[in-house]
Amino acid sequence: MSHQINDEIRDREVRLISDTGEQLGIMSAREALAKAEEANLDLVKISPTANPPVCKLMDYGKFKFEQAKREKEARKNQRVVEIKEVRMSPGIDVNDFNVKLRNAQKFLAEGNRVKATVRFRGREMAHTDIGKKLLLKFAEDCAEVAVMDKEPKLEGRHMNMFLSPKVSKDTKEATK
Repeated sequence: MSHQINDEIRDREVRLISDTGEQLGIMSAREALAKAEEANLDLVKISPTANPPVCKLMDYGKFKFEQAKREKEARKNQRVVEIKEVRMSPGIDVNDFNVKLRNAQKFLAEGNRVKATVRFRGREMAHTDIGKKLLLKFAEDCAEVAVMDKEPKLEGRHMNMFLSPKVSKDTKEATK
């Protein structure tokens, strides 16, 4: 968002605020510009939609620098949550199940969402209840680190369920 500064401000009257935040009242744009030059600052229109528009006396270069710095900091703290997928079949063995479980818990600990999928082949489609039990057990085993977003749902030959990481007190404090 670009601001109008100094000579770009063409309004007849403006409400002026000093660099310390003090209200200086409503005056003509010419008077406001004279006050800005007197204080060796820029006249910046900060609220063009107000009636009359609000202008502030400030060092515009410093203001832009601070704004860029804040935006950069906000981008740095932003985190993209990915969806990791764990695929299984209804006839999965205990050890394979435990490996998938550990992987899912690792993904959840990193703050990512997990999509647990059971794929049915051929005659396995007649036993979708086995897949549902498997997914519910998977969610139960992940319960200490995750919350179930979506119940297991059959879509074609795949049954999906989504898990999200639990928001603990530690992660809440870290984001503050």
